[in-house]
Amino acid sequence: MTDTFRHSGEYPQHPQGAYPPPPAYAPEEPPKPPRRRAKGPLALLAAVAIAAAAIGGGTAYAFQELTGDDSSSSSSATSTDVVPTSQKGTVSGVAEAVSPSIVEISAKSSAGSATGSGVIITDDGEIITNNHVISGASSVKVTTNDGKSYTAKVVGTDSKKDLALIKLQGASGLKAASLGDSDNVKIGQDVVAIGSPEGLTGTVTSGIISALDRDVTVSTGEGQQQPGGGEGGWPFEYGGEQFNGDTGSSKTTYKALQTDASLNPGNSGGALIDMNGNIIGINSAMYSPSSAQGGGESGSGSVGLGFAIPVNTVKADLDTLRAGSTD
Repeated sequence: MTDTFRHSGEYPQHPQGAYPPPPAYAPEEPPKPPRRRAKGPLALLAAVAIAAAAIGGGTAYAFQELTGDDSSSSSSATSTDVVPTSQKGTVSGVAEAVSPSIVEISAKSSAGSATGSGVIITDDGEIITNNHVISGASSVKVTTNDGKSYTAKVVGTDSKKDLALIKLQGASGLKAASLGDSDNVKIGQDVVAIGSPEGLTGTVTSGIISALDRDVTVSTGEGQQQPGGGEGGWPFEYGGEQFNGDTGSSKTTYKALQTDASLNPGNSGGALIDMNGNIIGINSAMYSPSSAQGGGESGSGSVGLGFAIPVNTVKADLDTLRAGSTD
């Protein structure tokens, strides 16, 4: 038999349809090129999104700010949610949250006595009220929402704005009110008023903002304090006409918020509050038809024409009042 020789690398011939055996090992695939890192804004946004998911709301807020997403922003940047979430937007929730910050004020002077209200603005007993509540007072007594009584001294007054600052003696741990932003107040929004009408401490009423920037004129002189009760509302002027009596020759005019929340004698110096529990005004005047007609009875009470000093006016005047300025 004759031997058949073949060159290296050749395979012997196989019958038709047969194939050579596969190699012992699969051939290696060529290496893939490395993936390039994403660059530019897409990578930045992805990184921020991952960080937001990892550490929560603070970074998520930053992400919204960077991307211009303000869908979850609040209606007022300076607003504070004093009312618990479960009671937000309810009169009862506002009353429960803010009533501890509202006080009754009893002022005695040579002209008689006046009963009004006030708003606690510091935990050691600084209180904002109307100047006409304590004007000319020889003594000032304050009763807090929990029934405690304090002697107060007058720190400063501003008769041109009908504002006064008093300070309780020996007080601490009081609940200070949250002062809101009256520039954000809108006609028709819901409000709550808290005060001591006719000496009824902690009375709560509600309504809406009826108008803005009303030019209300009130007295700046002594002897024109709000009546202690049973004599109608305190005197003021609007549109050149006098209401609730004679304001006298010494007077001042300021821009006021108008509300239909019921105000009566004793509410003066108390709080007008938004539905988040922020003070937006200090109640200062109301219209009483019985006194305007010269009647001796106050049975008709409030007819839904009340006025409040905007809280931004109060905040702008605090340094002057704390400096002890009186006029």
